[in-house]
Amino acid sequence: MKPDQSQKPPLSKWVDQLLGWLVAPHLREEVLGDIHERYARRVQRLGERKARLTYWCEVLAYARPSFITRKPSPYSTPSYTDMLRNYLKIAFRNLIKQKGYSFINIAGLSVGMAVAMLIGLWIHHEYSYDKFLPDYQQLYQVRRNFNSNGDTLTFTTTSLKLADALRYQIPEVEGVAESDHIGAHGLKVGDKKIYLNGAQIGGDFLQMFQYPLVEGKASLALKDPYSIVLTESTAKALFGSENPMGKIVRFDNQNDLKVTGILKDLPTNSSLQFNYLVPFSYYEATVNNVRMDRSGSFGNNGYQIFVKLKPGASYAQVSNKIALIQHTERNNSNAMNSVVILQPLQNWHLYSTYQNGKETGGFIEYIRMFSVIGMLVVLIACINFVNLTTARSARRAKEVGVRKSVGSQRQQLIGQFLIESFLLTVVAFVFSLLLVQILLPAFNSLTESQIAIPYTTAGFWMAVLGCLLITALLAGSLPAFYLSSFQPVKVLKGTMQVGKAASLPRKVLVVAQFSCSIALILSAIIVFKQIQHAKNRPTGYDVNRLLMTNMNLELSQNFTVLKDELIKNGIAEQVSQSSSPATDIWWHSDLDKWPGKNAGETVELGVILVAKDYFKTVGMTLAQGRDFSGENDTTSVIFNEAAIKRFRLPNPIGQLITWQGKPLRIVGVAKNALMQSPFTKADPTMFVCTSFPLNVLLYRISPRLTTQEALSKMTALFNTYNPSYAYSYQFADESYAAKFKQESLIGKLAGIFAGLAIFISCLGLFGLASFMAERRTKEIGVRKVLGASTFNVWGLLSKEFVYLVGIAFLIATPVAYYLLSNWLEKYEYRTEMSWWIFALTGLGAMVVTLLTVSFQSIKAALLNPVKSLKME
Repeated sequence: MKPDQSQKPPLSKWVDQLLGWLVAPHLREEVLGDIHERYARRVQRLGERKARLTYWCEVLAYARPSFITRKPSPYSTPSYTDMLRNYLKIAFRNLIKQKGYSFINIAGLSVGMAVAMLIGLWIHHEYSYDKFLPDYQQLYQVRRNFNSNGDTLTFTTTSLKLADALRYQIPEVEGVAESDHIGAHGLKVGDKKIYLNGAQIGGDFLQMFQYPLVEGKASLALKDPYSIVLTESTAKALFGSENPMGKIVRFDNQNDLKVTGILKDLPTNSSLQFNYLVPFSYYEATVNNVRMDRSGSFGNNGYQIFVKLKPGASYAQVSNKIALIQHTERNNSNAMNSVVILQPLQNWHLYSTYQNGKETGGFIEYIRMFSVIGMLVVLIACINFVNLTTARSARRAKEVGVRKSVGSQRQQLIGQFLIESFLLTVVAFVFSLLLVQILLPAFNSLTESQIAIPYTTAGFWMAVLGCLLITALLAGSLPAFYLSSFQPVKVLKGTMQVGKAASLPRKVLVVAQFSCSIALILSAIIVFKQIQHAKNRPTGYDVNRLLMTNMNLELSQNFTVLKDELIKNGIAEQVSQSSSPATDIWWHSDLDKWPGKNAGETVELGVILVAKDYFKTVGMTLAQGRDFSGENDTTSVIFNEAAIKRFRLPNPIGQLITWQGKPLRIVGVAKNALMQSPFTKADPTMFVCTSFPLNVLLYRISPRLTTQEALSKMTALFNTYNPSYAYSYQFADESYAAKFKQESLIGKLAGIFAGLAIFISCLGLFGLASFMAERRTKEIGVRKVLGASTFNVWGLLSKEFVYLVGIAFLIATPVAYYLLSNWLEKYEYRTEMSWWIFALTGLGAMVVTLLTVSFQSIKAALLNPVKSLKME
């Protein structure tokens, strides 16, 4: 009966659509008519409310799954939705029916997709650095390329005179912010003392870098020299729950600064990390040298400069204007040999390496490497799906033959198998999402990040959908086209040998799979070996039990008495101070003159100002000459061996050099020490003795005390002689270990992902071995009846996989060697790729393969042959 439209209840349009999708087409009109007719009768008898309730119950009853399966009329044509429902139903039944193989496929894809998702989230986090700032495309850091005898060295240190030149001479520049460097200072409010990293920065900074301000205005916050801007966490540490605005903070126990702004805590993906900001004008007001540098030379390079270009202006427009801006000082070799360049803010994090004055790489190289690793791991998981599906093609051959014989077209069969692949991929994705959620805390701890799955972001789900479709196509295309190509006549007659036809592609895929896995394992081993090689390199000084504390005015005034107390009480063996920590060089300069200098020749070298006992304190030894005799030995200089080699001085002791217009006599040559990168040669370095207060206090703990005992006693002493500051320190060995941080992270990640890759590959082998043992059950039974031993059967089932892994090893070895050789080339101090590393990796792959395959092989070999033959 055709339904009367006036008899429909409210919202019945949606009911019609629901039933239209669920009910077979030949029954749809009849069903809807019956439901509406009964509804009209119930309205008259029971009332509209009860009739509507009964109506919805009846709709739900008709919509139950059993109704969908009603046999359609032989004269009806199935709709697309009917076909789709049928495909999904068959795919779901196959997943349930073949639990073991479904588990292997889903487990492999889940792990592969989890690895890819973790890598993707991590890469997105690394690319997101600083991009939360408005107008980040217009922000730059000023760098200078220094021509040192044909070698271009790139520095981030520039002069204050250059900052003014950019501010007033380049119309495309909207703002300039100069800075000393981000360093630790003491903040005090009442009895609360903290020691945190902060920046002394130009007044335009907050207008250029628009970090979110909770309180205050960006244009006014750094205008007064005696002001300070705090982050929320710093404000809470100093003032608790009080409103800090307008309150006073004692800075370095020298001056009172007024709180004029509160910043939100900086996110982890900010290149600049600080806890407070002090105006650069305060630095100029309190330090005479800074005022002198402002009106001094382009050669006084000890500052950092940030610029913001006006909207519409690009670096290409200003590059020529600023490149030679320093060359107006023709009598300054440092300025004349320097070219000013800008580095975009968006490149700071990923591009830190410069060669010949241009960005050549940095962390971006590892980002690219792990992008490839993520794709390889997913590819390995897809290969598992392809191999297991094609290997079990005989089980689906009859299904394909019957479907084709009753009229199914090839594109319909392809669609069916691709839908099965997509369903399996979706199930695997759900498990991978759960796996990532579980692993994220550990991953964040390892990478020191705060990555989270962006469930509420549309872009994330679009990317997920795209990856699901690509993965489903990768995993399902070959099986779909292969299975749909079967000829129904041969299949139904039983004359088609699908197993042999699929054998070669499966072998190729297994070889490709293990080639990728072995290459990843080799990469992880070489990265680890390179790190260990650098760690075992002689440092040239002793970092054990050596501590470093940043100096301040109060500590400088009490340095002599503190040093005496530390040594007299047996807490420290040696105490000294320097302009740089033991594990770094904060200042580079060039010499004016040295014996044998050629016309126009320059040399850029590290400069460390030191006090008496510096070399004894850090454990650095002299190859020639003597140590400094005391703070009055200010006309002497000591170079390291790298500097003497650079000067070409065969007999350096007693020679005179000129530095910053002052003659100095060489009294000693120190052995090279790795004070910067442990992967490169030691920098040419000069040590100059001075009586002025310096930046870093160095002291070595006495071996008679444990570290905890020494720290306890030193805390009491520092509180006595440095009462305005919280006692802070850094161990030199921890500072030196931090130099390996990036390489160590890459090594750990490479090892983890290589292990997961081999795990996924072994899952595939396990599935193939299981299938092979199942397919050859009768053959194994006959062989055992004829006298074959368990070992013979094990060898029969295992040798094919061993051959394939052997071929994979032969392919992976030269490829890995070539790629790793190129990677090692960037290190001046690098490990060797010994033959035994490759041999051990190949042997390990063989052992893992045999262990994986042996379970199924031995299980099949131990099966009673009588049962095997009965089963067949």
